[in-house]
Amino acid sequence: MDRRRPSTGRSRRLLSREPSFRRLFLATIGSGAGTWLALVALEIDIFERTHSSAWIAALLIADLLPAFAIGIFAGPLIDRLPRRTLMVGADLVRFGVFVALVFATNATQIVVLAAVAGIATGVFRPAAYAAIPNAVEDADLPAANSLLQTADNVTWAFGSVAGGALAAAVGVDAAYLFNAATFLVSAALLAGLSARVLQAGAAASRGHWQDLKDGFGLSVHSPGLLTVLVAWNLAMFASAAVNVSEPSLALETFSAGSFGLGLMMGCSGLGLAIGAYLAGSWIEHRGLAKVYGAALGLMVIGIGAAAVAPNVWVASACVVVMGCGNGSAVVCNALLVQRGAPDELRGRAFAVLMSSNVAMLMLGMIVAGRLTDTLGARWIWGAAAVAAWVAAVAGYTLSRRVAPVAPPQPEAEAFPVTAHAAESAQH
Repeated sequence: MDRRRPSTGRSRRLLSREPSFRRLFLATIGSGAGTWLALVALEIDIFERTHSSAWIAALLIADLLPAFAIGIFAGPLIDRLPRRTLMVGADLVRFGVFVALVFATNATQIVVLAAVAGIATGVFRPAAYAAIPNAVEDADLPAANSLLQTADNVTWAFGSVAGGALAAAVGVDAAYLFNAATFLVSAALLAGLSARVLQAGAAASRGHWQDLKDGFGLSVHSPGLLTVLVAWNLAMFASAAVNVSEPSLALETFSAGSFGLGLMMGCSGLGLAIGAYLAGSWIEHRGLAKVYGAALGLMVIGIGAAAVAPNVWVASACVVVMGCGNGSAVVCNALLVQRGAPDELRGRAFAVLMSSNVAMLMLGMIVAGRLTDTLGARWIWGAAAVAAWVAAVAGYTLSRRVAPVAPPQPEAEAFPVTAHAAESAQH
């Protein structure tokens, strides 16, 4: 018997046979597509008003900082409050923000509103990923995370292009209103779910600061969470250096112009989508530790090869390899946290780890921003490859300590409705 067929079929049929996950998937992807589209419009709007890169940086920081603050100070609320209420509320807040952006009159108002949207996103994302293990069987977790990450990467690529085209054709206000509509659709989809499909029950509080301590303590003592905390923070530092120095590599080192930069960025998105799509079946067939180490290893190969590439075409091919590793590693990260944290602590675990990742990302951007002009982009990419290599070694070593999950059993073809599907139908 072909042992690969059950997992392949599971991945292919997951959306059709798990209505609760399908709603969560469509809500997350729908709002994500609008967000990527609107991000381009926000940057265009800010630049047209100010013609200042400093304001663009302020916009990006305003989007990042809320996620950091939520992980540090408000993570326990994601477990103490109903996840459905938090996610619907976050969607409604973001709907209001993007409607309000139509009436913004200056750059300051845009940045402030972007920060409010960032706060809502900082609540929505950890709540959504914490809810996935409640919406699908454990054996379906690799496929579920793979589907979500693949779709998110595809919407990143196409949403960004669509945002630029829409803003050029009819103005940024149309992009804002389109994004606002996606959040209303997302809220409606989530409101139709039973609260028990997303959360076993609200976590009891031992006091806010003790709850925070519990979240940090779990990140250190759970093998799965510790793996993400150490390995992915190192990888985020490498990614930050790559992102900051990428324009210099394309525009100055390769003299490839705007097309070359766009080609490298597009190849990164392509690699991310491929890696995320393949990760679910890879994990089921080869085990999490091997896939995680190999995924981070692909990042090392891609970054290091691009650092010594003779031209933008070779570098772009290397970036596909890097993106493939990145996309697979992100799926592994989600799975490590989902299986390593109990339901009552899972929301704050995601929030804490996302916060640490954002902190390392900002640190890496600061360091790379100061050194790229001095050392040159090739050296920064070389240093990023070294950091990614350390991350790969740490990721493989630590993930081997995570208890393996029993292989899934073949599915009964005549009974495609799972317990989760039946439960959602009853509510």
